[in-house]
Amino acid sequence: MQPHYLDEPLWIYPKDDPQWKETIVKEFKIHPVIAQILVSRGFTTLEQIHDYLYAKLPDLYDPFLLEEMQAAVDRVSKAIALAEPILIYGDNDVDGMTGTALLTEFFQDLGTPVFFYVANPGTPRERLIVEALEYAKQNQCKLLITVDCGVTAAAEIATIVQNDLEVIITDHHEPTDKIPHCVATLNPKLLNSTYPNREITGVGVAFKLAHAVTNYLVSEGKIPPKKIDLKRYLDLVALGTVADMGSLIGENRILVRYGLRQLRKTKRIGLMKLVSVCGIDPNDITTFTIASKIAPRLNSLGRIAEPQKGVQLLLVRNAQTAEKLAADLDLSNIERQKIERTMSVDVDNLLSANPEILQNKAIVMFSDKWHPGVIAILSTRFAKHYNRPTVMISLENGIGKGSLRSIPEFPLLSVLKDCSDLLTNFGGHDFAAGLTIPEKNIGEFRKRFIEIAHKTLTDSDVRTKLYLDAEIKFPELTFDFMESMRLLEPYGNENPQPILYSDAKQAWPPKVISKLHLKLYLEQSDEQGDRILEGVAFGKAQQSPFLRKKDLVLRVAFTPQIDTHQGTSIQLLIRNFIII
Repeated sequence: MQPHYLDEPLWIYPKDDPQWKETIVKEFKIHPVIAQILVSRGFTTLEQIHDYLYAKLPDLYDPFLLEEMQAAVDRVSKAIALAEPILIYGDNDVDGMTGTALLTEFFQDLGTPVFFYVANPGTPRERLIVEALEYAKQNQCKLLITVDCGVTAAAEIATIVQNDLEVIITDHHEPTDKIPHCVATLNPKLLNSTYPNREITGVGVAFKLAHAVTNYLVSEGKIPPKKIDLKRYLDLVALGTVADMGSLIGENRILVRYGLRQLRKTKRIGLMKLVSVCGIDPNDITTFTIASKIAPRLNSLGRIAEPQKGVQLLLVRNAQTAEKLAADLDLSNIERQKIERTMSVDVDNLLSANPEILQNKAIVMFSDKWHPGVIAILSTRFAKHYNRPTVMISLENGIGKGSLRSIPEFPLLSVLKDCSDLLTNFGGHDFAAGLTIPEKNIGEFRKRFIEIAHKTLTDSDVRTKLYLDAEIKFPELTFDFMESMRLLEPYGNENPQPILYSDAKQAWPPKVISKLHLKLYLEQSDEQGDRILEGVAFGKAQQSPFLRKKDLVLRVAFTPQIDTHQGTSIQLLIRNFIII
């Protein structure tokens, strides 16, 4: 039985389909546990599995499958032929910065005059894109290409177009109202889009434009085939896709898998300095190090400082400048962490003083003490921790800027449309969005948002879930097995690290580490003898008193890892356990 003292998630056990599992094992000659993981993840055809495990760069979709790509390529080709200066206008997060750097470098490589502009944090929405107008005029730009933004900015783009500047939008956000009038809108989420990868990120769409232009110029004989090496830009695609939590299945998986290889050998001097500042060996760059170390430093510029510096760092050719920019980024990140810590304490105090907030199936909080650039980090954390749709609103001068994060059972955009009479504007995705709201409307918005959550969500929906992929026995946890698990990489959104489970006896009582964590010593016996594995359960120290009985048997959910601290061994990263 599950003890009452553990506020446990709901364990969701793997799908059971022995026949399908056996078919996968025979077809791909893979370990039965790997086959079970694929069954649990919902693969239903051998073709799907083959693409997931073995898809290569030639399997990327034709960029001309994006609606209006031909119109975009025609206009860009004209700019190249006439040497017209182009302005790349990017969003100020990592997805926007990497896409902006990619297109800027692409046009530089073609010898086309190009400039870039990234909005500073805190710029009022109605000034976004329009603020680049003066910059475009100063540099005689006739064409503006947006990156990771623009699809919800019809009014702002109308202003740009009235000033004799043509616009191509590259974006991946959900359109929320009428589509801006421009030369072409490249976005897989347009209503009439038949592009097969709806989950491509902003930098991915920018890469598709570069790919299409390259194909066209080569086919027309305007550049030699080796003039542009598109693989060189994949480090930027991987960085932006992982930072923006693009799903790592399908085409994104190919882009990130090859992009990681490119990142590990990148010649971008600024990126190399940044990796060094993060204390990462380039050979050890993974989706995890991008998400936990590299992306937060770049993102800190878009949240509290100057995102232009992020693009400069990705493009810089001078070692001294790169060193300085990387150091600036580190300082911005330290500042961002300080602000975040202060805000975390403030939110914890708010929740302690008002425990009723957590009685609802959605969380809506607001304060004039919170930094608008940092609320996204906290809304993500709280939505994950409490498994509820979460809205955090930062107030300044009577205006609220909100960051929203949600759970799979509660898509946001239709809810925001239902509340649009209270909002100045909103946009984003179904599970990560932003809004602007007059302070006087927040009370009504909170009431309406929570009411919709209560009507839509069940108690089970807001309970944290632990999805298990497969059962495994200790003898199967070999270095060969660990190597075969690498087939499932890169891990990330929609392709998480597998969680396995096993029943094991405690060999001896657990050890408390740093007052917070537990080290468990787990033993399993079979005809080949006994095997003991160590496991670390982060944040579970308070459960130590319940694990002091002799011969206690635990059901343990874990991800196996190779530990190299003292020799090389397999260790269990324990996600959860039940006494059985």
